[in-house]
Amino acid sequence: MATDKNRATAAAILPLVGGPDNITSIAHCMTRLRIGLRDRALVQDEALKAVPGVLGVVEDDTYQIVLGPGAVARVTPEFEALVAQERAATPAAAPAPHPVTADELADRGAALKAAQKERNATPVKLFLRRIANIFVPLIPALIGCGIIAGLNGLLANFGWLPTVVPALAAMASGFMSLIAVFVGYNTAKEFGGTPILGGAVASIIVFPGVAKVTAFGLALAPGQGGVLGALCAAFLAVQVEKWCRRWVPEALDVLVTPTLTVLLSGLVTLFGLMFLAGEVSTAIGRCADWLLAAGGAFAGLVLGGLFLPLVMLGLHQALIPIHTTLIEQSGYTVLLPILAMAGAGQVGAAIAVYYRLPRNGSIRTTIKSALPAGFLGIGEPLIYGVSLPLGRPFVTACVGGAAGGAFVGLFNQLGTTFGSTAIGPSGWALFPLLDGRSGMGATVAIYAGGLLTGYLVGFATTYFFGFTKPMLAELNTDDETAVATGREPVRQQPADTPALTR
Repeated sequence: MATDKNRATAAAILPLVGGPDNITSIAHCMTRLRIGLRDRALVQDEALKAVPGVLGVVEDDTYQIVLGPGAVARVTPEFEALVAQERAATPAAAPAPHPVTADELADRGAALKAAQKERNATPVKLFLRRIANIFVPLIPALIGCGIIAGLNGLLANFGWLPTVVPALAAMASGFMSLIAVFVGYNTAKEFGGTPILGGAVASIIVFPGVAKVTAFGLALAPGQGGVLGALCAAFLAVQVEKWCRRWVPEALDVLVTPTLTVLLSGLVTLFGLMFLAGEVSTAIGRCADWLLAAGGAFAGLVLGGLFLPLVMLGLHQALIPIHTTLIEQSGYTVLLPILAMAGAGQVGAAIAVYYRLPRNGSIRTTIKSALPAGFLGIGEPLIYGVSLPLGRPFVTACVGGAAGGAFVGLFNQLGTTFGSTAIGPSGWALFPLLDGRSGMGATVAIYAGGLLTGYLVGFATTYFFGFTKPMLAELNTDDETAVATGREPVRQQPADTPALTR
């Protein structure tokens, strides 16, 4: 039955993206089906959003359909199979569009996303996107190993199943001990080199024998430099490989190019990059600890309040290597639970919008369908379908995130330090990944308190300050009244609504 449901979702999506001939590539990440398109104009955005199982759409370098964790991994193979089957046949006519809800808000969200996409095409943001492409494929393994590590910690603390604990420790730690190799592989793949050569150079960093190597007067330690060193080493390997491809004769290429790539990049890695990257990684860890120990509530307020705008600008991708470095060093990233509070503020703001617009069935339907995903940390449907197009509720959502971040940051300052053993999930989905120095009881309670604070402050600020009188007069209109008066709800943006962009 589950297979039938996934196939039905894929079958509903395919004609609404222009059919098989309009598709150039298919991939998926943790929550989104990513499709390359020949003709963007053939996509029926609003009809897609009405498909059961579709949580929203996002436009970036690919067209992304938000299906949620778990579902996307099952729908994507069905979608690929349908495309392969129908390419050889005459495509059927696309069905008539489904009725849409909150259409004007969706149009505004799409316009904001399109404008931001154009602004994001800068060298710095394109580079950050490539960095994200290196680490995002690693997230499923980080999540799986993180949850196993948490389970292992509980068993060890309670003294249960002592024979199983070492086995779980091996499962949880094996991937992290070799994460540098995977980073090197993905880096070479992303920057146009041979992936296995990138992995080979990065593997030098985790080889136990590097302890016999001395650089800058000090013996190296296996793993020194971590993921940052692996990224730099593999990037250097790509440059060396490309240079070799230009100058080495074809007859010798298969022997000379791999050898020189590993040799030259390996020497630079051992006698330079490992030491330098190790110093940077150590500095990142110390800076994160100091930030929360000294800044506490203020640091949490700033981080929680600014994270949604960072997401809108695409700058949050710069945090992925930092999270990974912190996980590699201490077993968890202290930053993610604070940043997750931005999603709590967004949920609180959406609930307030729901209650402030009791007569607008269109927007309320959109909120009801998007809230479950919002509680689980998938914020795109609420951001692009509700708060960002409305303007003021986006600002009040940030205020809620700031309050939740300040709550969590304060307890970090007071000595209850905790974090997430993996990146990717947030909201309620982050609970199984929490870990800290003060025990799971305190850790879970503080994180839950932060979420509750974000919900309440996001709700209160949006309810009382998220709308002006002209906005309410324009938006709080039921469909029947709108039709009778010759206008539809949410058709004109009030003049004093802030023009916010991603």
